[in-house]
Amino acid sequence: MRERIVAANWKMNMGIDSGFELVDNISKLLVKQPAENVTVIIAPSFISLFSIADMIFEGDSLKYAGQNCHYEQSGAYTGEISAEMIADTGAEYVIVGHSERRRNFGETNEMVGKKVAAALRAGLKPIVCCGETIEQRKAGKQSDAVKTQLTESLFSLSKEDFANVIIAYEPVWAIGTGENATPEQAQEMHGYIRGLINKKYAKKMAEATPIIYGGSCNAANAKSLFKLPDVDGGLIGGASLKAADFVAIVHSFPEE
Repeated sequence: MRERIVAANWKMNMGIDSGFELVDNISKLLVKQPAENVTVIIAPSFISLFSIADMIFEGDSLKYAGQNCHYEQSGAYTGEISAEMIADTGAEYVIVGHSERRRNFGETNEMVGKKVAAALRAGLKPIVCCGETIEQRKAGKQSDAVKTQLTESLFSLSKEDFANVIIAYEPVWAIGTGENATPEQAQEMHGYIRGLINKKYAKKMAEATPIIYGGSCNAANAKSLFKLPDVDGGLIGGASLKAADFVAIVHSFPEE
C-alpha cells in the first residue's frame, strides 16, 4: 500500500507561541485517537520551525517540514534558507514549487527542479506541487500544464531520487477560494499524473509514488477525496490552523 500523507502548510500564519500551542493540541488529539498508517507532517513558518522541531521527539507520530528552500547550499542570498539548514533542524520534508511561490515570487519550473535537487542533496523528501490555473482549466489545458511542470522540474531525476518524491496536485483555482475540485476532477488528474510517472519510470514506481491533493481540502470534503484510488492524502492550508479540523482530516481515510 502507498504511504498515506496529511501535511499541514501553515503558510505565513502562527507565531512561535501560537504555533507551539497548535502542535501541542494536535499531538494530544492524536495521542487520544492515533492515526494508523498515516504520515502527519507539519510545515510551520521558518521562525517556528526550530521550536516546533524541539518539541517533536524521535518516534513521535508527527513529522515536520520546511515550506520552501533555496537551491544553493550557502552564499549571499539574504533572507533565504537552504535545504541543509532545514535538515539541520531534524526536518525530513520540504514543500517545493507551491503555486503561491510560482505566482508571487516568479518561480519557474527550472527553479523548482533546482530546489528539488537541493532538497534531495540535503536528505529531505520534497513535496513537489503542480497544478493548473483557472484559465488553463477553462481552456481544457490542465493536463498539458501539469505535464510541462512535472517534465521540467522532476522527470530528469534518477529512479533512485524520484523514489523519495511526494507529489501534491493543487488546482490553483481552488486554493484559498473556498472552491475545490470535485472528486471526479481530482481522481482524473491524480490518475493522469500517475500515468505520466508510469510512462517515465515504469509501473512499479507509479504505484509507489504518493500523490496528495492540495486544493481547499477540509474536514467536510476529505473523506470523499481520500477514498479515491489515486488520492493518497492532502496538503492542507487553512484547515490545518485548527487542531480539531486538522485531526479530523487525518482520520478521513477509509478503513483498511
